[in-house]
Amino acid sequence: MSISKIPINFVSEQSSLTACIDKKLLEPILNNLLDNAIKYSASGMTVDLKISCKNEHVIFQVEDKGIGISVADQQRIFEPFYRGSNIDHIPGTGLGLSILKTLVDLHHGQVSVESEICVGTTFTVMLPLMKSELSTSEL
Repeated sequence: MSISKIPINFVSEQSSLTACIDKKLLEPILNNLLDNAIKYSASGMTVDLKISCKNEHVIFQVEDKGIGISVADQQRIFEPFYRGSNIDHIPGTGLGLSILKTLVDLHHGQVSVESEICVGTTFTVMLPLMKSELSTSEL
């Protein structure tokens, strides 16, 4: 089995961004989105990871130029064990996006998807910025 190499292009609107976000929630969210983008993209295609901050939210977007998700499948992709109709030979359990949605909900955030078959997919995750638990005297 050969491993396909997919470059990840990191794009940030800010030169510096400091956010207080729960690492235990953020890490599996980003891992899932990047893993899926890589898994469903052809070798040599680039995946974009964009980060921005707007209205007290940090926004992560993962965009691929992969196989895409049909409009009908987009309605159900966050359901446990649901897999898209166009992923016949690509292994998976159908749990990743369900777990991702639960983690985003736990963080009081939002997740959305835009996709077109044979064009690509963009997942957008918006998480509210948490206030630091530390007061300035503790810093």
